[in-house]
Amino acid sequence: MKTIQWFPGHMTKAMRDMEAKRDLCDGIVCILDARAPMASINKNFKKIFGEKPVLYVLNKADLADSTKVDGFMKWFESKGKYCVKCNSTNPSSKRVLLQKLSDITKEKRERAQAKGITRTFRFMVAGIPNTGKSTMVNLISGQKRAKTGDKAGVTRDVRWLRCGEFDLLDTPGTMPPSFDDQYHAKHLAFIGSINDDILDMDDIALELLGELAEKYPQMLTERYGITDYSEKLGMYETLCKRRGFILRGGEFDYERGAKALIDDFRKGRIGKICLETASDYADFTW
Repeated sequence: MKTIQWFPGHMTKAMRDMEAKRDLCDGIVCILDARAPMASINKNFKKIFGEKPVLYVLNKADLADSTKVDGFMKWFESKGKYCVKCNSTNPSSKRVLLQKLSDITKEKRERAQAKGITRTFRFMVAGIPNTGKSTMVNLISGQKRAKTGDKAGVTRDVRWLRCGEFDLLDTPGTMPPSFDDQYHAKHLAFIGSINDDILDMDDIALELLGELAEKYPQMLTERYGITDYSEKLGMYETLCKRRGFILRGGEFDYERGAKALIDDFRKGRIGKICLETASDYADFTW
């Protein structure tokens, strides 16, 4: 598989803008994809966030393996981090998110009230592309004020949005300039955080099949009739047969097969999946 790298030019400017506005914020809301939480952490954010309190949001939890997501919740909490799981397209998540933001600003609010001051608290919303940052901003604000889309890189500008008692700084999804860890880079490709246009989708599909065969084989059997997990191409061809992706002459339509598999994964049709396990990251440091 080809090495994955993706860092469009607008991201450099976005990271500079984020760092410049950090001191205007009381905290950070860092959106992660619950299906690949560790791949979703951009280590370059450490410099941008500084010493500000960070709320890590395991978003799209409705698409993820709940047992593994709960494991990551405990993992973040064990490291003294604020963490919440949610689905930013579900209105019930709004109350959970607002409560966490209130918890983080409680001491500052009480100090301000003691001085007779009423103020609005500000949070920067950050994360890699396509994790649901703008959708979360829209959820909290109660209206569609931030651009959203399925394609990575929809938000390009840094801007403030008033959301009830908070001001949220919606920021572009930002990748690290290089991927030292191709294992995590693959996970980002699977969940749609990297622009599909730069990827070889056949390669991505084969890698996804291999990982699902290792971690969730029964789901492949139930969805595609795959029972032999020993060889990626064989699984790929079984999927194409099951879905009727056959070209004239009996050749397999790998392109349609790749699109179907990846779309099924991203939309949760294969099942609730988390590609990572918290116990594998005991020594992880920011």
